[in-house]
Amino acid sequence: MENIQEHFLEELETNLVLASTGQRFVNYLFDYLLFYGFIFFVGFMWGILSPDTIYILIELNTILDIIITRIAYGLFMGLYEGMFKGRTLGKLISGTKAVNSDGSNITFKTAMLRGISRCVPFEAFSAFGTYMWHDEWNNTYVIDVKQSTIIENK
Repeated sequence: MENIQEHFLEELETNLVLASTGQRFVNYLFDYLLFYGFIFFVGFMWGILSPDTIYILIELNTILDIIITRIAYGLFMGLYEGMFKGRTLGKLISGTKAVNSDGSNITFKTAMLRGISRCVPFEAFSAFGTYMWHDEWNNTYVIDVKQSTIIENK
């Protein structure tokens, strides 16, 4: 009986309000801009340190370029969310956070799995459904921090 009461109290204390589509779009926009800023910086430094090899990037096949960029974006987002426990620049601006389905902070491993899930072709189109694939496949949510109530000791 006590276990049922604890579970009931837990449900009352945890109230996750999912981020709106607009908030998710803001996240995507700012994080994608930051990613391309990072790529520009890396390319700039590569060009300074090894100008003879920069032409490798220019001569890449378009499909190979897309594949490399998607993988780099997935790794970037995984590392980014992992280091900041589910927060990114976009999420800070929109007041959102990625959490596990029980409201607890995501682990570094979960953040990396979310990032790798973003590499799947057409994953961005999953935004037209109920959940983004990288959320659904990893049992996570992006929540509105101000409107959600989370038990911190989970």
